[in-house]
Amino acid sequence: MLLAVDVGNSQTVIGVFDADRLPHHWRLSTEAQRTSDEWAMLFGGLLRFADLSFRRNVHGLVISSVVPTVTGELRAMADRYFPFRPVVVEPGTRIGIPIKMDNPDEVGADRVVNALAAHHEYGGPGIVVDFGTATSFDVYGEGGEFVGGAIAPGVQSSMDALSARGAQLRTVGLTTPEQAVGRNTVEAMQSGAVYGFAGQVDRIVEELVAELGHAGRGPVVVATGGLAQAVVAACRSIHHHDPWLTLKGLRLVWEHNT
Repeated sequence: MLLAVDVGNSQTVIGVFDADRLPHHWRLSTEAQRTSDEWAMLFGGLLRFADLSFRRNVHGLVISSVVPTVTGELRAMADRYFPFRPVVVEPGTRIGIPIKMDNPDEVGADRVVNALAAHHEYGGPGIVVDFGTATSFDVYGEGGEFVGGAIAPGVQSSMDALSARGAQLRTVGLTTPEQAVGRNTVEAMQSGAVYGFAGQVDRIVEELVAELGHAGRGPVVVATGGLAQAVVAACRSIHHHDPWLTLKGLRLVWEHNT
C-alpha cells in the first residue's frame, strides 16, 4: 500500500492507497513543531485504526509539503522507520506535466499536484479551486500543462482576522446559512463569509475562463480543500467537488517516480 501525505499550512491530509483505490484517509491540523518520532507515532496510530501497520502494509511514501520544517521531519521519519526512500514533490521530481511559469520552482507543490490529478480525473483544460489557508486557483491546459492561476485570502484566515480585529465580533463556525439575511451576529458573519467567498470564486473563475478563451466546451472547474464543503454549494462555477484530489495527484506522482 502507498501512504500519501499532503502537508498544508493549516491541515495535513493523509491517505492510504491500495492500487488506485483510496480506502482510508484522514485530515489533521498541521503542527510545524512535531518531531519525526511524533509523526511516526501519529501515522502508526491512524494505520492501526485501519488494521494496518508500517512494516506489514506500507511499501511506498509520497509527500507534498508547503511547510519546510515538516518536510524535513517527514524525511527523517522515513529514514528511520521505512526501508525505502520517500518520493517528495520538489524541484527535480518528475511530475508528469510541464510547468509553464516564469519561475517553476516557486510554484507550490500542492498546486501542481492538484492540476495533475484534475487533468487525470476530469480532463482539460481546467481550473482547480483549492480552499485552504489561501484560496488558490490553479489553471491547467488541455494537455495538462500547468499555466498559472490566482491566489486569494483563505476563508478561515479571513474569518479569523475579522474576529481578531472586530471588538464585538466572535469566532464562528463556517457553515452554510439557512438564509442570506442573518438574524443575529453569528448568522450575519456566516452569510457574509459563505456568499462573499462564493462570489469571489465565481468572479475569479469568470476572469480565468475569459482569458483562457477555449473554443467549444469551457474549462472544467474542480473544488477541493478542507474548507470547500461550506462554500461550494453557494458557488455557481464549480462543476465537481473532490475533497481528496491532492492525494490522488500524489499517487500519480509516485507512479511517475517509481
